[in-house]
Amino acid sequence: MTATPSQPNSPLVPRAHHRPGRHALRDTLTLIGLPLVAALALPVAFAGGGTRRWFGGRADSQRAEAQAAKDAAAAAFYELDTAQRDLRISVETITAVDDSPAARRAVADFEALGRRIDEVSHQYINAVDAHDLDRDDLDAHTAARARAELTAAKDELGRVKQELDRFAQGLEPLLGKAETQLARLAPAVERARQGLLAASNALGAVRGSGLRADDLAARLAALGPELTRLNQGAGQHGVPQTLERAERVAREAGAVRAEAERLPERAAEIDHRLVSLRTRAEALTTRAGQVEPVLSELRRRFTAACWQDLQHVPEQAADAVRQAELKLKEAQAARDAQRWPDATALLSTVRALLNTTDEAVSAAGDRLRRLNAVQKDPRQEIDRTRFAIRDAQRLAMAGRNTPDPRDARPLDDAVARLERAIGTLEEGRHPDYWHFLTETEAVRRTVAGVVSRIREERGAGH
Repeated sequence: MTATPSQPNSPLVPRAHHRPGRHALRDTLTLIGLPLVAALALPVAFAGGGTRRWFGGRADSQRAEAQAAKDAAAAAFYELDTAQRDLRISVETITAVDDSPAARRAVADFEALGRRIDEVSHQYINAVDAHDLDRDDLDAHTAARARAELTAAKDELGRVKQELDRFAQGLEPLLGKAETQLARLAPAVERARQGLLAASNALGAVRGSGLRADDLAARLAALGPELTRLNQGAGQHGVPQTLERAERVAREAGAVRAEAERLPERAAEIDHRLVSLRTRAEALTTRAGQVEPVLSELRRRFTAACWQDLQHVPEQAADAVRQAELKLKEAQAARDAQRWPDATALLSTVRALLNTTDEAVSAAGDRLRRLNAVQKDPRQEIDRTRFAIRDAQRLAMAGRNTPDPRDARPLDDAVARLERAIGTLEEGRHPDYWHFLTETEAVRRTVAGVVSRIREERGAGH
């Protein structure tokens, strides 16, 4: 839109007797650099007292009404122009942030409205250019026609202004989202910059303590190009992309800072684990040497089935301890080279080896203890298993006259299995006590499964 409303007539400025044609006026304004806004003001600027002859009666009344219509049209034009300019800023805000289909549709709709605004603006300008209300010989008929055309132009301007207002209301959700993102942009970029500075300071402090932290330094250096892009601004890289980049840089810089600050503690923890695992490996070497006497007693007092699965424990334990000691040396070398992830992974391997060895060494002594107990008095193991079965049977019958077959069948099988296991103790001079123990354990596991299922189903029913 390229025009503004006329200013009030001033009696101090002499009126021009005539005005140039529309095209001549525009050409002149173009040459001297004045906007069309001034063009519309020029006829009025020269309005005032002076040489024009005044005719009384109907002609002057029509002239006044036409001038009022012209002023009203100019006001409507100004309102529409202002609204369009304001809305253009809103649309540009949205397009700077949002590339969604809804945003693209809003841009297309605004462009269509712009074409409609251009049409009614030209109608208004043509109406203004077509009638010189300051002519001395302006007759009543011409003034009336001018008033009608200017009023029609004003009404069209008002209708388009209403369309523009409705469009602006529909744009509010997109605009609110865009403004929210723009409001987040500057703080997000500043957080990223501060995060990088904090990470750099933390890394410098760690290096000052004698720790190299080469991996952290490399990660921080990789963020340098991202900072350059942030400094180039959202105008070059887009608001959503800049916002996402700022949040990612802040997050990664924060991680580098946290790891740098924890690095001295991590180094101390690795040193402690090295000492602890080395001591544990030495203790296991001693304990592994005690497995052979336990196996000798098992061989002497019990059948082969009670100890065959343990006969390779001494060799396996010794081999596992040797592997653990080699891994400990590698972990120490990684720690000395400050390869913290490698040191941590190697120490985890050592721990797993020692845990497995500890379980195997403990199994031999535990086997002998349990076999001694059941050989001396199997009744305790039998009573323990029967108690578990009876407890499950009472639970299965609670609130019922007959048990659920899904419960009764496995419990009946458990009773029979226990009786068979008890019967093996009466076979020969050297019963297979280990088989007896594994059977009673299996019976208790089955019974526990039945109890668990009953409680789950009844809990779900409540």
